[in-house]
Amino acid sequence: MGDILIVDDERDIRELISDILKDEGYSTRLAANSDDCMREVEAETPDLMILDIWLKDSDMDGIDILKATKRDHPGVPIVIISGHGNIEIAVAAIKQGAYDFIEKPFNIDQLMVVISRAMETSRLRRENVELKRKEDAPAEMIGASSSFKTLKSNLDKVTKSNGRVMLTGPAGSGKEIAARYIHANSNRVDAPFVTVNCASIEPDRMEEVLFGKEGQDRGVEPGMLEQANGGVVYFDEVADMPVGTQSKILRVLVEQAFMRVGGSEKVRVDVRVVSSTNKDLQSEIDAGRFREELYHRLNVVPISVPSLEERREDIPKLAEYFIKQLNNSQGLPQRPLSEEAVALLQTSAWPGNVRQLKNVIERVLILGDGTGPISTSELPQTEASPQEKDRVVLSGSLATLPLREARELFEREYLLTQINRFGGNISRTASFVGMERSALHRKLKSLGVVTSNKSGTRVAHVEEEGVGAD
Repeated sequence: MGDILIVDDERDIRELISDILKDEGYSTRLAANSDDCMREVEAETPDLMILDIWLKDSDMDGIDILKATKRDHPGVPIVIISGHGNIEIAVAAIKQGAYDFIEKPFNIDQLMVVISRAMETSRLRRENVELKRKEDAPAEMIGASSSFKTLKSNLDKVTKSNGRVMLTGPAGSGKEIAARYIHANSNRVDAPFVTVNCASIEPDRMEEVLFGKEGQDRGVEPGMLEQANGGVVYFDEVADMPVGTQSKILRVLVEQAFMRVGGSEKVRVDVRVVSSTNKDLQSEIDAGRFREELYHRLNVVPISVPSLEERREDIPKLAEYFIKQLNNSQGLPQRPLSEEAVALLQTSAWPGNVRQLKNVIERVLILGDGTGPISTSELPQTEASPQEKDRVVLSGSLATLPLREARELFEREYLLTQINRFGGNISRTASFVGMERSALHRKLKSLGVVTSNKSGTRVAHVEEEGVGAD
């Protein structure tokens, strides 16, 4: 049922409580002084502690043990017992984080009720953490493009280590999903994954949020670093962390310890750090907004997360995944995408990247009134009048060109778009546009269009003068 550590300098009391608890199905460990107690706690964290205030032949009294245990193991409920109890001691114990206070000689039934409630509270807290962890379970990584495969290969290389990882990429590209993938496939998977959104926390509250605080009124309040102990802490958009906090985080990375706000003793933690940013940190360093030493501490393994533009080939798979996910989570209709809708999604601009794509799919499923395939008319696009819907509207610059130059410009932009849509695959592009592969190659050469590697995928672009294709 649970492991309970009983700490009392009176042997008869220790053994009496132990015998009663064993009859109720609990397992027990006994300690007669502070040294024995701390050894037992370090050997294995108990599910609950019954602690006497006054301990003979001990370097620490019960309040000292309470403070030390709550500092390093804040989740352990501690029931204080004392034969010299008074209201001041009881209040002091509760403020330091004790679950309850019972005065000797105690009633066995009363003690069992308190223990039962403390164990239930502890169980519910653990279940709540587990449920939250399941709610925050890592989203599945979806894709088959070359740039996606490169990303996943790099992530797989770092999952089993404890090295610090810096994820870079534009907003909405999926950096947090990549961080969760690292956690889910690491040896810390059963420990917490805690996200610190550096951009959303008020600068004057950042240290309390990270390090926690101590006070006479509310006792110990663990911070995010303490909550992440044993697991992974993810600093989302770390460039937005206040400069003052950066120096303290740097010290934590060096020492793996910190002091709570208002506290006087160090809290030790074992956390793996994963960070992300969509900013150029070198520019932030040059501007004095980011500490260079912290950058080098965090940037042990840099991994680039590609934009959606760099992985257009994955858009159909991502869209289908979001449709299924939204059907499971919100009951939205599970509608297929028409071929025309797929083509439009793959050729649209996505400044908000994967996050924007998910939002578009959700909007279509909410506002759509059908159950058939999603059509292009349901997708966001520039509004056109009914007379213009079957027409190609020329831009001002294109309309001023002679036919030959306008046709060449159109063909170049059209083929650039199609090649990038198919991840640089010339064969698939040729099949879609209705040309023989050799004819397409000749056409691309005449238009000055070449392909080269970018973030692990083939990208089409116009050849710069004097520069050949790779």
